[in-house]
Amino acid sequence: MSIAGIVVPYWADVKKDDLTYFSKLAEDLGYHSIWVPEMWGRDAFSVISHMVSVTERINLATGIISVYSRSPALIAQTAATLDEYSGGRFILGLGISSVYLNEYWHGVKFERPIQRTLECVEIIRTILAGKRVNYDGEIFRLKNFKLLFEPQRSEIPIYIASMGPKNIELTSQVADGWIPYLCPVNLINERKKILSSSGREITVAPFLPAMVSENRSESREIVREFVALYVCSMGDYYHKLVSSYGFGEEADRAKKLWRDNRTEAIKSISDELLDLVSVSGSPEEGRKKLGAFADSSDLPILMFPYNASREQTAFTMKALAP
Repeated sequence: MSIAGIVVPYWADVKKDDLTYFSKLAEDLGYHSIWVPEMWGRDAFSVISHMVSVTERINLATGIISVYSRSPALIAQTAATLDEYSGGRFILGLGISSVYLNEYWHGVKFERPIQRTLECVEIIRTILAGKRVNYDGEIFRLKNFKLLFEPQRSEIPIYIASMGPKNIELTSQVADGWIPYLCPVNLINERKKILSSSGREITVAPFLPAMVSENRSESREIVREFVALYVCSMGDYYHKLVSSYGFGEEADRAKKLWRDNRTEAIKSISDELLDLVSVSGSPEEGRKKLGAFADSSDLPILMFPYNASREQTAFTMKALAP
């Protein structure tokens, strides 16, 4: 494994000391980047600002920021600031997130996601290039403003989390990287055909649920629960996604059981599905599986389950290090 990144552990009770420890560990182990998610807990930009102060070399990325959560100008301002303070180590990960998070948490109507993503990226790139912004889009209209300071870099890498063909086509046209999630190797290879249609070089960076242990069954059960969480309680998207892989019956069963019998719901996630979308098992199995994903992508990103302990997470980081 020559290159890989991690998603920083996103526990509800995560402390600054945890962030410091895992940031330094990832840097010392030679990981390429640390990706910070954002849901309805701590915001990603503030977490990254702390990581900037405790690391020196590793890249720091949002993974991901919803294009509905902030204006494009504010995203650009924050990206430029963090890139400056980190010495040019920042990566901007964007996505549309989910209808539930955007409408029920941010209070923003989930409309025209592809057009909104396009306009956000165009505005952000214009601002980072140091140009005056006069933008007349279908969603955003900006007039006669320019960033007050010169960005450290005029072109900060922008990665887009996307899965549908139309969104991936947009990614191929405007982004530097593509972030799929719960995506099997064969589907990554299939979607790469869409990415290649633009003729641009796009970094493929799949997020992979990951946990390994000398106790093989323990690590797999941790990941099984994590996958079940997405299939059963993160809206309809991931349920439909894994159903499209031929796991509709077990996805339906798991979702029906989730509220009243979570243990049985988790059991409904099969070993076959786990093997398709995750890296789990013994350290040897994990390295082999990660190698398979690495063969089809440029930058596999390890995503550690919320239900794993600090010790289990550190063990996995060390066992699967580049």
